[in-house]
Amino acid sequence: MGAGHSHVPGDSSLGPAPRHLRVLMSALVGPLVLATLVGLFVLWPSGDLELTTPGADVQRGTARVESIGACQRDSDGCRAALVELLSGPGAPGEDLVILPYGPGAPEVAPGDRIIVSHAPSAPEGEQYAFQDFDRGRPLLTLTVLFAAGVLLLSRWRGIGSLVSLAFTLVLIAVFTLPAIMEGSSPLVVAVVTAAASMVVTLYLSHGFTVRSTVAMLGTLVSLVVIGGLGWAFTTVGHFTGLVGEDSQYISTIAAQVDLRGLLLAGLVIGALGVLDDVTVTQTWAVWELADVDPHATTRSLFVRAMRIGRSHVASTVNTLVLAYVGATLPLMLVFSALELPFGVAVSQEVVAQEVVRGLVGGLGIVAAVPVTTAIAALVAGLLVRGRGAGTTGGSHRA
Repeated sequence: MGAGHSHVPGDSSLGPAPRHLRVLMSALVGPLVLATLVGLFVLWPSGDLELTTPGADVQRGTARVESIGACQRDSDGCRAALVELLSGPGAPGEDLVILPYGPGAPEVAPGDRIIVSHAPSAPEGEQYAFQDFDRGRPLLTLTVLFAAGVLLLSRWRGIGSLVSLAFTLVLIAVFTLPAIMEGSSPLVVAVVTAAASMVVTLYLSHGFTVRSTVAMLGTLVSLVVIGGLGWAFTTVGHFTGLVGEDSQYISTIAAQVDLRGLLLAGLVIGALGVLDDVTVTQTWAVWELADVDPHATTRSLFVRAMRIGRSHVASTVNTLVLAYVGATLPLMLVFSALELPFGVAVSQEVVAQEVVRGLVGGLGIVAAVPVTTAIAALVAGLLVRGRGAGTTGGSHRA
């Protein structure tokens, strides 16, 4: 965990971390890593869950539209497409697909790639229906552009960042979602997910250094603050988590899922990315300040880095809150059309939960800055003093 093992130019400028500091960092991080591994082992989904849901026999695949004409139904405006089945039931082959029609129906044209649903119990000629457009190719193109941009700017660090991002997404897919569906506490599952993601992300993206450990400790404390505040205000506010069609559907097919806990889980995981940014930035700021001032004290490092942190908080909190506001904008338009008073509209659970997410996440960021800065200033101050002692004793600067 020590800075002496890093190849990042800036870490070694403060000299190798003293042995007692490396031991202290290991003592702090070791239990966290062990608890995370135990949590993954205990909560790992068994895979035995079987759900009987409406339309469970429906399968999906992809197809390419060849031509469009009238369907066999005796309905005005009904359309059907002759498609080439690319994947899923019946592929490869051709068949008719019922298309949506009426006001607001999506426009489907020959050559479009679409997702189709297949219901074998439906009448002949109506077994396939339009589900959505197949957006795989544009999404893949955008992903490649994103990865290329990250690698172009961050170079070797970008590789670690992309790998850690892939790890987080896979972890959510194979652990988080199945574990919650099997009835495990969503908040506990989210905490374990966040801890595993935090360890892998910080060390892969920024190296096995003292700086990464400091950022992780700051992130951990902030997540505890967010989880505690989220639990308190969702309890006091009588949140049920039963809002929106998705939550109601989950309550129907999986009564074992704790919907209020699911709300808290989303809050914890959603705040993790922003906290990572804040804690890493503050830690790196302290290190740079310590590097340019060989006589810096812990107090001066803290005070100067907090000036940076205040500006960072102002912009990051604004970004976080606006992101949650944007998520409820269509619903707020509905409330506006109904001429509901603002206080009544905001008190609706579907809006209030986004308010709680934004404000609790913002408080987590506010806590992250001084906590992370204080830890980083203490550690960097020790390294500065160690560098000064080494220079006085005639040792070379790493």
